[in-house]
Amino acid sequence: MTQKEHLLPYAQREDFKVGRAPELSGKDRRFYRLLEIIPGAASWATLIGVLVLSNYAPFVAAYFVIGFAIYWVLKTAFLSYHLRYNWKRLRHHMKIDWAAMVERFEFGHIYHLVILPFYEEPEEVIDATLQSLADVRYDKKSIIVVLAAEERAGDSAQAIAQAMKEKWGAAFGKFLVTTHPQDVPGEMAGKGSNATYAAEQARQLVLDPHGIRYNHTLVSIFDIDTVLYPDYFNCLVWHFMTVEYPLKTSFQPVPIFNNNIWDAPAVARVVAMSSTFWEMIQQERPERMATFSSHSVSFQALYEIGYWQSNMVNEDSRIFWNLLMANNGDYRTVPLSYPVSMDANVAGSFWGTVKNIYKQHRRWTYGVENFCYIIYHFTKNKKIPLRKRLMIGFQQAEGYWSLVTNPIMLFILGWAPIFLGTREFHQTVLSYNLPIMIRDLLILAMFGLVISSVISLTMLPPRPKEKSRLKYIVLAVQWILVPVTMIIFSAIPGLDSQTRLMLGKYMGFWVTPKNRVNT
Repeated sequence: MTQKEHLLPYAQREDFKVGRAPELSGKDRRFYRLLEIIPGAASWATLIGVLVLSNYAPFVAAYFVIGFAIYWVLKTAFLSYHLRYNWKRLRHHMKIDWAAMVERFEFGHIYHLVILPFYEEPEEVIDATLQSLADVRYDKKSIIVVLAAEERAGDSAQAIAQAMKEKWGAAFGKFLVTTHPQDVPGEMAGKGSNATYAAEQARQLVLDPHGIRYNHTLVSIFDIDTVLYPDYFNCLVWHFMTVEYPLKTSFQPVPIFNNNIWDAPAVARVVAMSSTFWEMIQQERPERMATFSSHSVSFQALYEIGYWQSNMVNEDSRIFWNLLMANNGDYRTVPLSYPVSMDANVAGSFWGTVKNIYKQHRRWTYGVENFCYIIYHFTKNKKIPLRKRLMIGFQQAEGYWSLVTNPIMLFILGWAPIFLGTREFHQTVLSYNLPIMIRDLLILAMFGLVISSVISLTMLPPRPKEKSRLKYIVLAVQWILVPVTMIIFSAIPGLDSQTRLMLGKYMGFWVTPKNRVNT
């Protein structure tokens, strides 16, 4: 069998794993390049348009701003409802005895291939992840661990990998250390290329020699700082056994960035928990879900498309779109509403933390490159129902546009008609009442932060003894930082990413440094 013969028919296309326009030629290249320009152009046009309207048509701009503020209040209420509902579902799932739930099934044939890509993370981070993996309430002999190192990380990474294998190897059915070679032509240095290499090594060295069937193997790819809760695999197996099409489904837990939350500064805590809340909201809207960060999927599904893309920054979400295209739209993500814990982004200093959070969110928002991939392949794969293509296309376009424009329009440009409006505008009642109406609507929208504050307190790990109980007050009121964090760590890095893509200044993969004090 040749390298491509085992792939699904659509996955055999030469352009199936296109990463950016220069990888294509002719009309396809020009079309893909246009798609790369559209998101940034739309965002800039919107922001500049508000300024132009404020100067030349202040009445139109003022009514637009008021309408947008009302829309924001309604949107906040809508998202808060979903957040609260998923919080209740999450708490319920944490109380379920999943081990008892799966006893009704015959699942002894199912294996779990756990891929842990790492680069230069400290040993204590990797050790904590493996400790949590060894503590799960599941038959560890069914768990195959692949600790995936990078050759470019040097001898220190190899030493850590071997030390971890010596310490934890006997705790699992198999423990494999792989080393992804550096500077492979056509690859981008990053998690996707490492994970793909690790998965193929696991197939050749473990699955095939031991006769383990691909459709009986669940792959869980975790960021190296992921700490599992005890019933993760039981919960995963239950969903795998009960979902309608298990081999055409990815399974997404809720990432809670709280491993080091007590040692993080307020800005890092708010940003980390906001990211968790967004994923919780998405779990209540599965039709909008793609995979994110740590997730699980059948090895059969991965093998049929050649694993993760090796030329991508955001491979964790791209893998879902690869699978959707390869299966002609017949693919989905199922929310587990069960958590895994990860690290908040914390550096050795406050400004180092701010810098790292910005870089991390710029990498995340560079997921706008998926918009180009989706629309391009929607024009090629007509087997996907037109209604589904239109719905997904609109959702993706609106999502990336609102990510950048909404916070800036709401908290900054909402006041533009007051400062840029004409003399005639300043003499009207509308000019006088505009800031009052915007202020009142923003205050109303801020009530959603009360829900966020309460929920965030319930998701904290146990308080370290050296931390005062008064810290809870700080953790509650820190949510007043949200307007600032939305602009600095969401809108601006999103605009940065879209502008780079628009100008063809393509980004590479940036590894988030881990700086954990206590766990």
